[in-house]
Amino acid sequence: MKVTVNGTAHDVDADAAETLLHLLRERLGLTGTKNACEQGECGSCVVLLDGTPVCSCLVLAGQADGCEVTTIEGVAGPDGQLHPVQQAFIDAGAIQCGFCTPGLVLTVVDLLGHTAAPTDDEVREALAGNLCRCTGYQQVLDAVRLAASPTSGP
Repeated sequence: MKVTVNGTAHDVDADAAETLLHLLRERLGLTGTKNACEQGECGSCVVLLDGTPVCSCLVLAGQADGCEVTTIEGVAGPDGQLHPVQQAFIDAGAIQCGFCTPGLVLTVVDLLGHTAAPTDDEVREALAGNLCRCTGYQQVLDAVRLAASPTSGP
């Protein structure tokens, strides 16, 4: 199968039962995508598959054949400058232990790509599939507001 991950093309032989999460972490070494519940309930493994947030633990690697996958490692600019959403998470203190952060960041990147100034209810709806045990979510909401503000962009 052929898959493009963070702008780099890969030709891999995927096992029929291999998940995209396993392919990313174990075969491509992209460990920013976290392995937690393996049931699509926590959002720690969220990646963008052709621009859409998916739980990579529920996607078979073969389903990504011919697709573009963006992981947390691919969100920053080519010069290493953090994406405005990543910076907003840091500035708002929304990173705490950091385990859920990659999935949250990718979900927010997608949200802000569709809705430039989401309401708190829209943010809550978008993040409904992402669990965080540390922040209490207020800092996450603050980070989304900060990232959505006109002064936070590149």
